Amino acid sequence: MIYRSKAPLRIGLAGGGTDVSPYSDLYGGAILNATLSLYANATIEPIAEDKIIVSALDRNEEEIHDWSETLPINGKLDLLKGVYNRIMKDYKIPRQGFRLSTYVDAPAGSGLGTSSTLVVAIIGAFTEMLRLPMGEYDMAHYAYDIERNDLGLAGGKQDQYAATFGGVNFMEFYAGDKVIVNPLRIKQQYLFELENNLLLYYTSTSRESAAIIKQQSENVVAKDSSSIDAMHQLKEQAQQMKEALLQGKLNQIGEILDFGFQQKRKMAKGISNPLMEEIYETARKAGATGGKISGAGGGGFMIFYCPVNSKYKVRDTLERFGGQTRNYLFTKHGLKTWTV
Repeated sequence: MIYRSKAPLRIGLAGGGTDVSPYSDLYGGAILNATLSLYANATIEPIAEDKIIVSALDRNEEEIHDWSETLPINGKLDLLKGVYNRIMKDYKIPRQGFRLSTYVDAPAGSGLGTSSTLVVAIIGAFTEMLRLPMGEYDMAHYAYDIERNDLGLAGGKQDQYAATFGGVNFMEFYAGDKVIVNPLRIKQQYLFELENNLLLYYTSTSRESAAIIKQQSENVVAKDSSSIDAMHQLKEQAQQMKEALLQGKLNQIGEILDFGFQQKRKMAKGISNPLMEEIYETARKAGATGGKISGAGGGGFMIFYCPVNSKYKVRDTLERFGGQTRNYLFTKHGLKTWTV
């Protein structure tokens, strides 16, 4: 038997950063995001040898270990090994050699939630193999707990829930790791138009989100009024985006994105930089009415709202920066698992 899973990556459309503690614990956060036809994939294949092989096929990284109940966390393939360690601790996998391999359709540090989505996909492959009775909320929180507590990785809460649930969701975040996922019933023609007008652009640079998120959290602890007020405004932006999408007021999307772009830069240093500012302004001059940096910021993907057919001019204009546009579709499904 071969056990497989795939979980969709996401773009955050509004409210980004308000899912990060301690802001979400103190004030409550809100984010609107949507999953894309770009995926994190995981496969578990039993092998005859008494070995555990972990490999990231997209990064050409592999480790081979003698079978053990705990694999070393050493800075290489830690997401794969961290999930195995936790599953083994909680559920006791039968002694059987296997190969765990993964592949992600976007680079690490690209701002599409790759790390958290990968963790969800790996958990999905193990739940398929072991027939574990996990619901969507259970799965997402389990992934969050492994990343934040077992592996000590900084970050928010949205990515695990987006990958697990899929679709377009308005998410609320509260103290005690409480998360409420509200799926939005957006008319298909509105989604088609959003898909047509939203340009996904990879700056060809990646970033380490942990430092940015750490500073964002420290600003809240220090009661930095500028940073906290920006997060309040981003939470309000999520409400504005929800209303615009549900009511089909797509001509407002660009302005709402631009409002968020202006606010997000105030949350922490490093979210934007001169290159990203130049890219943003160039896209605006070419016809985009607004946009945002995806994820924590500092690099990775940017999105731009380009009404009518202006995205083609925006795409061509951005070529001089050496980045790439990526084709995608919105997806309605989250994590999927199956056995071959």
